[in-house]
Amino acid sequence: MPTSVVRLVISAEEFQRLYEGTARYVVARAEDGRTVRFEAKHLRRFVTQTGVSGRFVIQYDDTHRFQSIYRV
Repeated sequence: MPTSVVRLVISAEEFQRLYEGTARYVVARAEDGRTVRFEAKHLRRFVTQTGVSGRFVIQYDDTHRFQSIYRV
């Protein structure tokens, strides 16, 4: 299964915009230099009072559709 590793730092205020729907997607640069885009809703379980931060692995299917994300 194809994967991308990204480091994310999204403040609580920025994530609130994503949660409210004014911004729907997160765009990040993967560690290998690729640009990845996925729906912000996949990060909801990682939100803290300060927002979202950490290193994440995003898994895709063979057609590059989002499958899962987890923190490493």
